[in-house]
Amino acid sequence: MLADIGPFWALDPALPISPQIHRILRERVILGDLPPGDKLSETETAAHYKVSRQPVREAFIKLAEEGLMEIRPQRGSIVTKIAVTAVHDARFLREAVEADIVRLVASRADPALVRELRQQIGLQREVAASAPARFIHLDETFHRTLAEGAGKGGAWRVIQGLKAQMDRVRYLALGQFPLNRLIHQHIAIVDQIERGDVAGAEGAIRTHLREVLRDLPEILRSHPELFDGVPDGAFPEPVNAPYSGGGNP
Repeated sequence: MLADIGPFWALDPALPISPQIHRILRERVILGDLPPGDKLSETETAAHYKVSRQPVREAFIKLAEEGLMEIRPQRGSIVTKIAVTAVHDARFLREAVEADIVRLVASRADPALVRELRQQIGLQREVAASAPARFIHLDETFHRTLAEGAGKGGAWRVIQGLKAQMDRVRYLALGQFPLNRLIHQHIAIVDQIERGDVAGAEGAIRTHLREVLRDLPEILRSHPELFDGVPDGAFPEPVNAPYSGGGNP
């Protein structure tokens, strides 16, 4: 049975239903509120949200395309395990795109954009200790704002569809690693942008996005049952060194 998730994950009847259901279920999977192995049915989900099955079916299909759900006709659908190879691929692609994005932003050093990013970081600080679901939105907004500031909003939308498995690891890490570390990395990115330091901004975003590689080994050891694609006893070594130039590994 789907839990009562409160107004934060409630539907707005004035907006299209299928994208909202997709967003809500996607966020619940990423947060671990719907962990790997959980079963969902179109009928139950539609009844919970008081909608027809069609928008739910559309949301399930999109979740399956993102690798978050396996659709099993007549048997219910299940939340997939986290695919380790997909985590690494998403990090690689996201870093390549966002490194170029911050280079563009830093080369312009728009004061209005810097003010907006610092305001967002202030909000991140306010919710870091008590509202991880809210932090998800603020973190996404921060990175989307960078992309839009570079005139690359379309590139961000492409990334958004590719990084679901990476996000699952990042937010699984919320229970083991302090959010303040991510916030300080955001500050470092904005500091370099404000200075107009193109190379420094690139280094800061690469260090930030490689955080998942540093956290992944410990998360794998702590929650091996949540992952797919890692042999028993075989865990990648931690990545401790920050980015120091030289492009993508």
